[in-house]
Amino acid sequence: MGTTSRQALIKRLIGAIIFLGVAFTLTGAVPTIEIAWVTSILLFTIYLFVFEIVEVDVAAICIMVLLGLTSMIGPLFGIKQPFVPAQHLFDGFASNAVISIIAVMIIGKGLDKTGVMNVVAGTILKHGGSTEKRIIPLISTTVAIISSFMQNVGAAALFLPVVSRISARSGLPLSRLLMPMGFCAILGGTVTMVGSSPLILLNDLITTSNQALPPGQKMSAFHLFSAAPIGIALVATGVIYFVLFGRFVLPVTKTEGTVGTNTMRYFQDIYGIDYSMFEVEVPFDSPLVGLMLDDVEGSSHIRVIATHRKNKETRVGPGALARDLGIEAGMVMAILASPHDVEMFVTKYGLKKHPYLKDFGEVLASTRSGVAEVVIPPGSQLIGKSARDVWMRKTYGLAMVALHRRGETLREGEDIRNLPLEAGDTLVVHTTWESLARQEKSRDFVVVTSEYPHEETRPQKVGYALLFFLVALGLVLFSDMRLSISLLTGAIGMVVSGVMNIDEAYEAVSWKTVFLLASLIPLGMAVENTGTAAWIAQQTLALLGDVPVWVIQAALATLATFFTLVMSNVGATVLLVPLAVNLALAAGADPAVFALTVAIATSNSFLIPTHQVNALLMGPGGYRVADFMRAGGIMTILFLVVEMLMMNLVF
Repeated sequence: MGTTSRQALIKRLIGAIIFLGVAFTLTGAVPTIEIAWVTSILLFTIYLFVFEIVEVDVAAICIMVLLGLTSMIGPLFGIKQPFVPAQHLFDGFASNAVISIIAVMIIGKGLDKTGVMNVVAGTILKHGGSTEKRIIPLISTTVAIISSFMQNVGAAALFLPVVSRISARSGLPLSRLLMPMGFCAILGGTVTMVGSSPLILLNDLITTSNQALPPGQKMSAFHLFSAAPIGIALVATGVIYFVLFGRFVLPVTKTEGTVGTNTMRYFQDIYGIDYSMFEVEVPFDSPLVGLMLDDVEGSSHIRVIATHRKNKETRVGPGALARDLGIEAGMVMAILASPHDVEMFVTKYGLKKHPYLKDFGEVLASTRSGVAEVVIPPGSQLIGKSARDVWMRKTYGLAMVALHRRGETLREGEDIRNLPLEAGDTLVVHTTWESLARQEKSRDFVVVTSEYPHEETRPQKVGYALLFFLVALGLVLFSDMRLSISLLTGAIGMVVSGVMNIDEAYEAVSWKTVFLLASLIPLGMAVENTGTAAWIAQQTLALLGDVPVWVIQAALATLATFFTLVMSNVGATVLLVPLAVNLALAAGADPAVFALTVAIATSNSFLIPTHQVNALLMGPGGYRVADFMRAGGIMTILFLVVEMLMMNLVF
């Protein structure tokens, strides 16, 4: 056993001893055996999550099964009723939240397949460049605004493919972008009274509480933007936190969906080709104007991959570029070459080099194109012919940048396009993945590169995708229909209209997320049904004694934060709002403010991935529980501090 494994085992054993000690201590302090058992199961769940004994979804399923087994083994320990009735144990799989997540994943995938998300990603990259400090605020603020008017998990799921595209095109790890986006989606839900379920529910709870209050103490309902100052301050805090401290708290993980993003690095390692992609613009007074590509590519050791002229379409792929293409003033060119050769080329012809792929960020994204290997097989009709003879770039969409023959790699500038091709030659080419997929069916090439995006896109279906997205959004915002039904309307519309087929819809769903959330819902039911949550709240507040009003308010916010980590935020709100109203009246404070404090604090769910948004992002981001504890721990404290300051300033 290695040192790392031994240290991990020791930590787990120490953690187990601590958690067992706490559980046994609580057994003697709780009023009923049911509360003792549920508290122990709750501690066991936290232990499994913190020390990652098994995958988080497996841990959640184990807890669900354990709750189910109590109906059989409970009577042996004096437990008369199961913590969760057997007929309700799997209600989580049909819950409004889980069905909504499934539907919104399908909607997001449909928008992605038609290219909508590429356009959004391109817009963000155009204004944000390719640096974390500029991209994170743009993504996070945009998602927070959307999240303030729709369910935060819906906003996060719809933006997940956008962030994936941005990661692929900017080279930034997906794990560095998803967590800020997810946290700000949660924070955005506090800006308006329709941004999260607890705030939607709050006015109903106030109406219920008013029935028991005398006329002089009745509370007024909150309007749409009552919480806006607090919510905006929380969103700003989240954005500033990640901009200033993101490099310290955000992980760099290997994530799903990164195929095609590192092909350039692979060829640099294998063939020693230090090429990168650059974008240059031709000024009106450049001596390059009037020349053809063939006049400059070989002598300058560069390869032009794509061109763009103002108000005209971008030229890339088969039939688009040829060596006799004339270079015009104002033309923008995408060049694949070594940094040194590009600098020489730019200096010689007085060109303007862009800091990043501004015009070609979309068409040359790693999800759509890249560097690949193809081999000339025996029997190929290209044997004996050169790349120049067959106009390879124009005919096949393969821009050859190197040729590997008998252990030697020849590059651009070494006359590789005039060399007659031989059987066994390996061509290093830049191509669109669509063109490469076409060559897999050709007898003239053997495509060696296999790990590249083969996914079919359907830009012709963009109208249907947008229509059903707007239908779903309209039902969410302007009808009283359940969120799950509203979103499923959009999801099934995309399937029926051919935006995607049903198999693709199933593949769009992160089943790890579904099982994690659905399996945790019974635990929340057990915590509520047995009175465990109420007992924890009472004991916490009893410890406070005679303290200032703001301390009681802060204690309520802290309690809401704890409960929302282990049960639904709606359940935490329903449980704590009546308690908050009674405490406020006893302390001479405003009960409506205390109720709002609880409803906002139930969004303070960053420490472990039990919130729907965090669970959604855990798989795609490659996150571990420890990643959430590191970044979310600080965010949790900041949330409480900012909420309390703003609540007391505003109210």
